[in-house]
Amino acid sequence: MEAHSCCLNKYLLYGLLVAGSWLLSCLLPLHQFSHVSLFRYPYLSSHRRAGPAGAVSLFPSPPAIHDDGTRTSCEGRRVYMLDLPSQFNLLRDCVDGSPAFEDEGSACVLMSNAGLGPVLAPVSGNDTDHVIPGKGWFNTNHHALEVIFHHRMRRYECLTADPAAATAVYVPYYAALELNHHTCDANASARNAPSGEFLRWLSSRPRWAALGGRDHFMLASRTTWMLRLAPGGDGATGCGNSFLDRPECLNMTVLTIESNIWDRRDMAVPYPTYFHPSSAAEVAAWQARARETRRPWLFAFAGARRPNGTRVLRDRLVDKCVASPGRCGMLDCSHGLVCHSAERLMSLFASSRFCLQPRGDSFMRRSSIDAVVAGCIPVFFHEGSTFEKQYRWHEPDNNGGEGDVVHGLRRYSVFIDEDQLLEGKVDVEEVLGRYSDEEVAAMREELIKMIPRFVYKDPRVRFEGDMKDGFDIAMDEVMARTTRIRNGEDLGWDV
Repeated sequence: MEAHSCCLNKYLLYGLLVAGSWLLSCLLPLHQFSHVSLFRYPYLSSHRRAGPAGAVSLFPSPPAIHDDGTRTSCEGRRVYMLDLPSQFNLLRDCVDGSPAFEDEGSACVLMSNAGLGPVLAPVSGNDTDHVIPGKGWFNTNHHALEVIFHHRMRRYECLTADPAAATAVYVPYYAALELNHHTCDANASARNAPSGEFLRWLSSRPRWAALGGRDHFMLASRTTWMLRLAPGGDGATGCGNSFLDRPECLNMTVLTIESNIWDRRDMAVPYPTYFHPSSAAEVAAWQARARETRRPWLFAFAGARRPNGTRVLRDRLVDKCVASPGRCGMLDCSHGLVCHSAERLMSLFASSRFCLQPRGDSFMRRSSIDAVVAGCIPVFFHEGSTFEKQYRWHEPDNNGGEGDVVHGLRRYSVFIDEDQLLEGKVDVEEVLGRYSDEEVAAMREELIKMIPRFVYKDPRVRFEGDMKDGFDIAMDEVMARTTRIRNGEDLGWDV
C-alpha cells in the first residue's frame, strides 16, 4: 500500500511540474529577443559543453510577433505563420523527463537547441589550431534544417499575427522528419498517408482558399527525389513518398536541400553545416582561421564505396586516394559512424586544398557545404552537383558566366568531367596539381567569402552584426517570388 501511495505521489508531483512549466511559459511576458527554455540535457555535460542558459528548448512559448503593421521596412515582406494542430507536431513527445533523451540518437536530442543539436566541445587537431572553436559549433543533423528554419521564422522581424496583412504564409510542417518514421520496406500507402492527411487539413484552411496555396511556403530537409516517389501502388520501392507531387505542393513553394536542376521550379537551399554563428565577429574569426590554416594534403575524400560497384567513380577516387598516401587525405566512411564525426571531417577538410565531391545517393552531398566552411575547394564531377545549378539563390552573382571559367575553374571550385575520368583521359591528381599556389589561394579566398551565404545563424539568439546567411537569402527570394505571384504574374519556368 505504501509503495502504491509513493508511486501516486511521484506521478502527481511529475504532473504538477509539467503543468507548472506549461503555465509558466504561457504567463511569462516575451519581448523581442527573449527565449523561454523548458528542456535541458544535463546528461550531455560529460562530453558536450553546455549550451547558453535558457536556450536549449525545442519548442518554447508561442512565437513572438515582431511587426505591428507600422514598420515600413516590412512592406511586402510580412509573413503569417500557421499554428498547426498538435497531431502534426512531430516532436510533441520531446517533453522534459522523456526517456527519449537518454538516447543520443533520438530525434529529441538531435533536434535540441532549436534544431542545432548538441553543442560540440572545442577540439584541437595536429595540423590546425582548434578545428572546432569554443563557440558556435553543434553536432547538427542535416534533417534538422526544418527545425532550424522554423525557429528562425519565429524571430523573423516581419512576422505578423494578421493573416490579411501578410504577403506569404509559412507552413511549419516537418515533411522530412515525418518520413523518418517509416522504414524503406513499408508500403507506399503507409509512407504517404500521414503527409496526405496533413495536406488535406492545410488545404481546408480559410487562408488557403485565397490563392489556392500559392502564397504558402515551407521547407523540407530532404532531397527532391526522396519526396517524389514514382507512383506504383503499394509495391513501389524506395524509401521516399510522393509529397511533392501532391496537387497542394505543386501550388506551394517548397524548398528542399537538393533540387531537380532540370525543373526550374524546383528550388534548393544549402544543407546545414556544424557552424551556427551568433555574431558577425564569430564568422570573421572563422574566416581568418580558414584562410591561415596549414593544408598539407593536395586533395581529400570523405566517403565510401557503394556496394556492387553502383558508383564506379567513387571506387576510382578511393583507389586513387589509397595510391597517393602523401597527397590525399581520406576519411573512410565504410567503418561505422566515422563520417558522422564533425571533428574528424572538419579536421580533414581544413587540412586539404581540394575536396572531392562525387555523386552519392543523389547529386548533392552535405560534405560539399562542409568543404565551403572549411575553405576546402570543392571538386565536382557532375553538373547536378555544382552550386551554380543547385543553389542558384546562394551562389554569388559575380561567379556566374562563361568568363569566370578557366580550364575547369569557377573561381571557387573545380569541375572534372566524370566520363573523361572514368575513360582514363584525365587524372585527378594531375589536374589538381596544375594549379599554382597563387591560383589556389585566390580560389580559397572566393570560397571563404561565400561562407556567410552557406551557413545558418544560431536561431535562439539575436545575431550581433550585419550579415545575411542562408536563411536570409532564401527569405528574400521567397518573398520576391510570392510578391510576383500575388501580383498575378505567371512565373512559368522563370523562378
